[in-house]
Amino acid sequence: MAAEVRVLEARVTELEIKASFAEDLVDHLNAQVARQQEQIDALVREIAQLRKQVPEGRGDGAGSLRDELPPHY
Repeated sequence: MAAEVRVLEARVTELEIKASFAEDLVDHLNAQVARQQEQIDALVREIAQLRKQVPEGRGDGAGSLRDELPPHY
């Protein structure tokens, strides 16, 4: 009976260690996701600013290179 208790205590200890590592991993991943979201938000703001700087008369730019004269003309 005492051997069974020791085995169970060892298993509980092992599970507690695994749970602790899993909790640490979740915290690390959560922080990483938060950093990535901040980067995404910054990039979205930057794209919005760049779109404001692009002249609106050019459209989406498709065919604009074809309409321009080559440099040797």
